[in-house]
Formats: sequence, C-alpha cells, structure tokens
Amino acid sequence: MKVGGQAIIEGVLMMGKKIVIAVRNEKGEIVKEELGRIKNKRILKIPFVRGLFSLFYSMYFGLKGLDRSAEIATGEEMKKSDTFFSIFLAIVLGIGLFILLPVYLTGLLGVKNDEFLFSLVDGFIRLAFFLIYVWVISFMKDVKRVFQYHGAEHKTIHAHENGEELTVENIKKYSTIHPRCGTNFIMIFLIVAIVLFSLFGIYNPLTWGERILVRIIFIPIVASISYELLKLFDKVKFLRFLALPGLLLQKLTTAEPDERQIEVAIESLKFALEGDEEEEVEYIG
Repeated sequence: MKVGGQAIIEGVLMMGKKIVIAVRNEKGEIVKEELGRIKNKRILKIPFVRGLFSLFYSMYFGLKGLDRSAEIATGEEMKKSDTFFSIFLAIVLGIGLFILLPVYLTGLLGVKNDEFLFSLVDGFIRLAFFLIYVWVISFMKDVKRVFQYHGAEHKTIHAHENGEELTVENIKKYSTIHPRCGTNFIMIFLIVAIVLFSLFGIYNPLTWGERILVRIIFIPIVASISYELLKLFDKVKFLRFLALPGLLLQKLTTAEPDERQIEVAIESLKFALEGDEEEEVEYIG
C-alpha cells in the first residue's frame, strides 16, 4: 500500500494501516506510539472530496504527533493551552502574511482593474513570502533536524514503494525528494490559486475586501484541485515536470539524514504497516 508521513520532533510520523509515530527520546531509545486510525476510508476515494479529508487528517494527526513527539523527545509534558495558542497564532499569522499583506502590497503597486494581473502579482508576492519563510527557518538548528527527518521519511517511503527490505543501507541510496510530498502540494496550491482567483472579477474588478473574502472562502476549492493534481503528477510520470517547482523546493525542506534518523523512520514505517489487511488508501508522502 502507498503510505505517507511527516517529520516531527526527533522522529517521524507515518500513515499506513494505522497512524503512528516513532521518536528518539533523551536516552537514545526509539519510542513508538499509535495515534489512531482512519475509519471511514471510502471518503478518501471520492475525487475532489478526498483532498479535504486527507488534508484534515494530515493536519490533525500532524499536530497531535508534533505535541507528543515534543513530550517524548524532551521528557516534558505539553500544556493544552500552549498548543491552542500555537495553533491560533499560526492561523492569524498565516492569514495576515499570506492573504492580507500580499493583497495590500499588490494594491500599493498600483494594480487595480486587471483581475488576472492582480492575481498574478498577488500570487507571486505570496510565493515569495513562502520561499523566504522556508529559507529563513532552514538556518535554525532545530528546524534543520526536522528537515533531516523529513529526508529520512522520504527515503524510507521510496525504499518501501520499490519493494526493498527496510535496512539503513538499502534506504541510504534513495533520494530525499518525493513527488507526493506536502511541499509539492503547497507549490501546486499557490499556482492554482493564482489561476482560480484571476477568474473572479472578469466582468467587474473586485474591491479590496472582496478579494480578501474570495481568497479565504475558496481555500477549500483550491486545496481540492491541488490535491487531485498532486495525485495526477505522481501517477502519470511524464506530467511530473509540472511539479518541478515543488520538487526543487524540497531541496530546502529536506536534508540528508544520518543513520540514527533513518533507523527512526524505519521503525515508524514498520509499525504503521503492522495490523490486519485493510482497504488501500493513498496518503500525501
């Protein structure tokens, strides 16, 4: 079956027959835990609906996995209030930095009556902010380690998808770049948003407020389309060149892992694949 995963604090989250984490604690031991299972998997096979549910599960279990991995790695219990504040702050900053500010700056540049041009400039500003953000955090020590675990996750999934035995030596030879990565999804999302938002105001230019409203309300639709394109690019190899921007961006969001990090990814994937045979589900890698 196709699996997916995420890098977490000193570990890897894997989504297979079940959703699990494997984290190396302060003693150097690998701690494995099951976070849950996706019960209604039929909905993950409905085109343009599955994307939203897949992203919801990825975000829900991703946040849960981050909290739990931080507890295991540091030995300190996370407060629920801290988690809530972090999520709230991330949402506010996300809307402000990637929706409000690009629209405002595009207006300052004098782009007003041409909706396609406005969406194009607005989209490139949003993309620039995202690239700068990723580039800046890539210099942080803790983030670098997360990016290494991201690389370990991708290498291990590559080995699994190629039928290799999951050993450190077998996994080392694989790339840290994976076509089903969430980084690819973000790049596709940003490009689809430019095209879709340009369609609004064909007859009459939108006001500043209407542009912001459209960009918030249509996030689910952009996400659904982007997810389907991500799956298409993964399945149809000659179309993968269209995902090249996301593949290149993974040069920033992944890094070569060491052997101990690969060991964690192996344990996480093996644990995720344990259990009864279930209907196959395809996750973002």
